[in-house]
Amino acid sequence: MQQPTRAADSHDMIEVRGARENNLASVSVDIPKRRLTVFTGVSGSGKSSLVFGTVAAESQRLINETYTAFLQSFMPSIGRPDVDALRNLSAAIVIDQERMGANSRSTVGTATDAYAMLRILFSRLSTPYVGTSSAFSFNTPDGMCPTCEGLGRVSDVDIHQLVDVERSLNDGAITVPNFGVDSWYWRVFVQSGLVDPDLKVQDFPPQMWQDFLYKEPTKLKIDGSTLSYEGLVVKVRRLYLTKDRESTQPHIRAFVDRAVAFTTCPDCAGSRLNAAARSARVAGRTIAECSSMQISDLATVVRELTEPSVAPLVASLQETLDSLVEIGLGYLSLDRESGTLSGGEAQRVKMVRHLGSSLSDVTYVFDEPTVGLHPHDIDRMNDLLLRLRDKGNTVLVVEHKPETIAVADHVVDLGPGAGPAGGRICYTGDVAGLRRADTLTGRHLDQRVTLRDRVRPHRGQLEIRGADLHNLRDVDVDIPLGVLTVVTGVAGSGKSSLIHGSLSGRDGVVVVDQSPIRGSRRSNPATYTGLLDPVRTAFARANGVRAALFSANSEGACPACRGIGLIWTDLAMMAGVASVCEQCEGRRFTREVLTYRLRGKNISEVLAMPVSEARDFFPSGPARVILDRLADVGLGYLGLGQPLTTLSGGERQRLKLAIHMAERSRVYVLDEPTTGLHLADVDQLLALLDRLVDGGATVIVIEHHQAVMAHADWLVDVGPGAGHDGGRVVFTGTPADLVARADTVTARHLRRYLDR
Repeated sequence: MQQPTRAADSHDMIEVRGARENNLASVSVDIPKRRLTVFTGVSGSGKSSLVFGTVAAESQRLINETYTAFLQSFMPSIGRPDVDALRNLSAAIVIDQERMGANSRSTVGTATDAYAMLRILFSRLSTPYVGTSSAFSFNTPDGMCPTCEGLGRVSDVDIHQLVDVERSLNDGAITVPNFGVDSWYWRVFVQSGLVDPDLKVQDFPPQMWQDFLYKEPTKLKIDGSTLSYEGLVVKVRRLYLTKDRESTQPHIRAFVDRAVAFTTCPDCAGSRLNAAARSARVAGRTIAECSSMQISDLATVVRELTEPSVAPLVASLQETLDSLVEIGLGYLSLDRESGTLSGGEAQRVKMVRHLGSSLSDVTYVFDEPTVGLHPHDIDRMNDLLLRLRDKGNTVLVVEHKPETIAVADHVVDLGPGAGPAGGRICYTGDVAGLRRADTLTGRHLDQRVTLRDRVRPHRGQLEIRGADLHNLRDVDVDIPLGVLTVVTGVAGSGKSSLIHGSLSGRDGVVVVDQSPIRGSRRSNPATYTGLLDPVRTAFARANGVRAALFSANSEGACPACRGIGLIWTDLAMMAGVASVCEQCEGRRFTREVLTYRLRGKNISEVLAMPVSEARDFFPSGPARVILDRLADVGLGYLGLGQPLTTLSGGERQRLKLAIHMAERSRVYVLDEPTTGLHLADVDQLLALLDRLVDGGATVIVIEHHQAVMAHADWLVDVGPGAGHDGGRVVFTGTPADLVARADTVTARHLRRYLDR
């Protein structure tokens, strides 16, 4: 007998109707639930706007609304996305590539709960018995080393970066920012009566030296007032070292980086724990030794623990460690600081927390989970995505790699272009249909870059000798000059340690990476590249007024929002919200400034242009030169006024490259430049790399993408595995030689790529 259809059975599609976030052109699409759906399209086509900005954002906003106003006051404010209707949403968990913060108390162990389980294990089984699990925590007074307070390192101030000892105070001996002659801080020292302002610092007697540098806060009568005097080192520590580094001004950051050296804590040897916690052992090992082991080795150690009283705990710990190994992170250790992980590593660490979850019917949202992964590791990542799906979850993935697109149940292809030329659905359906579809993604899905007919001849070499950073094993290798060299190998093999550790800082070497660009939400491509200067000058000349009027950070700023375009409102018990400034309507400038025009456009309209449109608007001159560089690196879709905080890692790297191209550097080091690039954009990147090399530069690329490997003149393959299984150069030579005769993981995957 046929079962009756129930209303509950009709909710098998996430229905999106009329989505208009960012460049989405009133998009309507159905996304199947409990399936793996991959969203494709060129950079800026609207993938993230649909997946993160619409589906995930609304799911999280609706969940937040179920909490009390008191709890909501502690949550980030999420505005309702610009969409007509969203139906059949389930709880969304976003697993993105945001770095896990620079909190030095957060480690891989604490982020995955593996260290918490290890602490409980030691509190039950260790000898000598120490106490509860908190006695093994470096984040509580019970377990932390008292010398370094659980950080594992102590700071040491270089006195010679604070003081020029060959000068007197009156002659400007103090070189700390804001401590110059006649400054307030300088006057306190000079008038304290504790030091001789006319005596060279190097001639200070011992007590004067001690008072000058290390005297603890003391009340003194200075110039008729009672003030607190403290030694220079004490004051510098209080003023500059207790603050979050990223919140300080650039010149203060530079001073701190120069003046302060962090060294391993002499008491705990970097383990962060006190003597009692370091003394307890399980199976002959301390918890510090377990935490510093490579996770793949620790998994083997834990597997040998057979004590029945902790069997369930051991099983849970074993599952977490095995998941880290399976996800390609077995080369890490539990004591590795979270803030030192790459975006891809951070995303995979977050993923581990969900693999063992009992939740189902959840929507998991991933942002390019293959970032930083060798083709060998992508296969394992695909297995994990499918495992999440097979538990009854909806898995949404923004991705460019054909290996991941190939395992999708459903594909949503956006485009056809980027920015205003994108934001529409070009194709929805299965992968076979995508291959037949006449879309940019469909046409490029099976395209393969072939090996070069002739590699370019090199002219000399960069020598690397005895490289031993991290897992490198006294590596010697020569990088040819004047050609395109690709350094590859599985994640954790030592590629970045080899190149960044050996070449960064050498004369003429420019490293272009994906690290965040420091700046506030006022910073944008126009300000960062210097483009705003010729734009302001052009507006000023056309209107006969001052150039400063055309800066939202200066005279021309809207007084209501101070040039941000948004007003932040504190709602007391509710989370604060950002609303468009009513006075300038989000255009950031005063009404007077917006009356001035250049060829029919005001400054706000020009800053709203994407690079490609701005190139037509500025057909020549210094503005066009900068815009051409931005277009050359594939950022034609980027808005001139788009906040830098909204850029992806790949976009940040290409923006930096555009700036460095003006310097005519001789050696460029790029770290995974294909991140965030559509298959069609990879061709443009390869053409750019060729232009750099043909123009006389040396280009060294750390990369996993087989298209870039195949296009290289020279390959350096690091491995054979990750962690202590890596750290060696297993092949150097041309790509053709690698394919013909090498037996490395990279060789096998490149052969498979070329044979398709």
